[in-house]
Amino acid sequence: MDLRRAKRIIDELGIALVFPVANKLEPPSLWHALHPGQPMSWNWDDDDADDRVVDLWHLRMRLAASHRVAYGKWFKGRATLFSLPAFHAMLGRVWQTGDPLADLPREAHEILAVLRDRSPVSTKQLRVDAGLRGKVHDRSWNVAMKILWSRLLVVGVGEVEDGAFPSLAVGATELLFEDLWLSRHDVPAASRKRLDEALARSRAFEKEHDHVLGELRRSDRKKLHVAQSEKIPRRIFRYEDL
Repeated sequence: MDLRRAKRIIDELGIALVFPVANKLEPPSLWHALHPGQPMSWNWDDDDADDRVVDLWHLRMRLAASHRVAYGKWFKGRATLFSLPAFHAMLGRVWQTGDPLADLPREAHEILAVLRDRSPVSTKQLRVDAGLRGKVHDRSWNVAMKILWSRLLVVGVGEVEDGAFPSLAVGATELLFEDLWLSRHDVPAASRKRLDEALARSRAFEKEHDHVLGELRRSDRKKLHVAQSEKIPRRIFRYEDL
């Protein structure tokens, strides 16, 4: 499957899922852009597998590894592709809204610490290095990664062969897209426009975008409330006051 054609589609859409949700046109997906009007059957049986699904599965990793788009599990844990301008603009908007690092759970900080030391790392190895291996840590791992994906703090950049099945290679955005990270407070107007166009095109993406920013605002308000409450002097009552 043509990598350049897929990139042109992603650049045009701004944001796209790899595979559609229940074969719906909304939100936009690379599948429907490449195969308009064709339903997708998620069947991996050797006899009945749709070669187009298999090809797209491999194409998503080629796209992610190319660094010509950004890849992550941003939309409800689903594989999501961003054009670089749209990704840059959303990254800037996240940081404009609040500090996405301030309220991270401990496990998310542990994951970022590993990725800042070296990126990318397979998800299998990342769990080990972050001390989150095993079923007992499944919930903490999933919560931490959901936040990191949603705030664009990590990206996927291909696959690593480290077992019976390949693992997604994950890296810190600040290292793997360093130019976009360093300029996140100075996003070009053209990139902001591309993001706005992508969100206007999809109500589902717009709602997810607003949800992420809403969580950041609530976190900032909570921190401000705590900070203000700590400044209020405590009154000491004496027996005579009673």
